[in-house]
Amino acid sequence: MDFLLSGVAACGACLFTNPLEVVKTRMQLQGEMKAPGSYPMHYRNVFHATYTICKTDGLLALQKGLLPGLLYQFCMNGVRLGSYSMLETAGYTRTDGRVSAVKSTAAGALAGVGGAFIASPVYLVKTHLQAQSTSTIAVGHQYRHEGMLHALITIYRRHGIIGLWRGSSSAVPRVMVGSAIQLSTFSKAKQFTCDLQVFKPDSWLISLTAGLVSSVFVVLAMTPFDVISTRLYNQPVDQQGKGLFYKGYLDCFTKSVRKEGLIGLYKGTGASYFRLGPHTILSLLFWDELRKFYWK
Repeated sequence: MDFLLSGVAACGACLFTNPLEVVKTRMQLQGEMKAPGSYPMHYRNVFHATYTICKTDGLLALQKGLLPGLLYQFCMNGVRLGSYSMLETAGYTRTDGRVSAVKSTAAGALAGVGGAFIASPVYLVKTHLQAQSTSTIAVGHQYRHEGMLHALITIYRRHGIIGLWRGSSSAVPRVMVGSAIQLSTFSKAKQFTCDLQVFKPDSWLISLTAGLVSSVFVVLAMTPFDVISTRLYNQPVDQQGKGLFYKGYLDCFTKSVRKEGLIGLYKGTGASYFRLGPHTILSLLFWDELRKFYWK
């Protein structure tokens, strides 16, 4: 039941934050492997990007990749939050009854690895679909999938089962770091808020406050990993399924920094916060409230 509740909570958050995921993906692909100032700026900031996408591709373009996005959230966070919940219930995240920063971080990282690997194929498809756009504002490599099922079948036919997990080497560190930071800071912030006794013990405001604190740390820690992950998933491949831009995680990191500087790893930070911030807050709030409701 922990896995089901976790998946449902993440899907609820995804419905609200998917448009920002589209914006974030395109901003992270903009100017890929190009020096600052040497490419057209289709998306100047999160607000301009939202306006440009709506004006050029239409309002519905902001919900591109919604179906694989929901499936990804259900699978990834179902496993991740469900596993963490079980570890938390068993007492593995605490020392002498108090939340341990080290243990909760380790538990969050471990839970994140499993979720990221299992859900990698739908994250691959989600990234391809969200990057697709009209040629005048296109950034990154443009796949021409007709939908989630078409994309999965096409990738499988061309590159086999292994092709569906292309890019998973970047997804695992991305989610591992994000999960470790998110769940440990959420647990600590929740405990600290409870200690302050500002809200009633069962108030949803405790989870909301903890989620707000956690979201800031998640975005700062996760954005560089997120940029690399987006680029590895979206790069074109040859007949053997090998990337044409990057050989792997370290190669993507090195080339991005060499061409764009360290700031290139923080492209789309504003969009990342507008997406990861609300998603972190809503998913953790829904997750915590659903668990309380179920166990009553």
